[in-house]
Amino acid sequence: MAGISCCCSSTLSSTNNLGRISLRFNGGRRAKILSKGLRINAEISYVNGEEAKRLVTEEGYSIVDVRDRIQYERAHIKSCRHVPLFIENKDNDPGTIVKRQLHNNFSGLFYGLPFTKPNPEFVQSVKSEFSPNSKILIVCQEGLRSAGAANKLEAAGFQNIACITSGLQSVKPGWFDVEGSTELQDAGKGGLVQVQGKISAVLGTVLICAYLFITFFPDQAEKILALFPSS
Repeated sequence: MAGISCCCSSTLSSTNNLGRISLRFNGGRRAKILSKGLRINAEISYVNGEEAKRLVTEEGYSIVDVRDRIQYERAHIKSCRHVPLFIENKDNDPGTIVKRQLHNNFSGLFYGLPFTKPNPEFVQSVKSEFSPNSKILIVCQEGLRSAGAANKLEAAGFQNIACITSGLQSVKPGWFDVEGSTELQDAGKGGLVQVQGKISAVLGTVLICAYLFITFFPDQAEKILALFPSS
């Protein structure tokens, strides 16, 4: 009995050997029975920046910023709560050390991004500040992390969740009160890309492609390098 929808507000109740079932419909949102516990989940709402502002100012949504610490410190909405979906990975096992070094030589160097891992306390941290009935607007820089965070919270029982489709990079200056050293749409820029602009971005892409080519096609790479005279 999944995927029930209705275009008006109404309540449907029924009693059987599983107990009493109550479904509440609200303005076209879809309700789903997920388990014997009869928990009803509303769909996650995906909105643009302008609609997000309306949700905050008119409907009382609270903002949860799920970006990493560096992007958050560059610029964030003044009234938000910071609960990162990913946290800096400081593990020192051999595999992590190699991955962190590769990251720092490419993404870290050119984009100023930290080497991260999933935050195991993310859902619990949100639960400690908000009830399942709270209205929450989840934001990140590009929209991907907020979508992932919304799915986690929806699975944990949160009912009123919204995300900005293209992230804070699509928010225009002046829509929200901002704290930090730059504008929200520029908070994802750092490292050499910020200093040297498009040239560094192209160079970084070339270096990454070269590295991947050498990694996956070492024999061909060796033949190409042999064409160049050694000094």
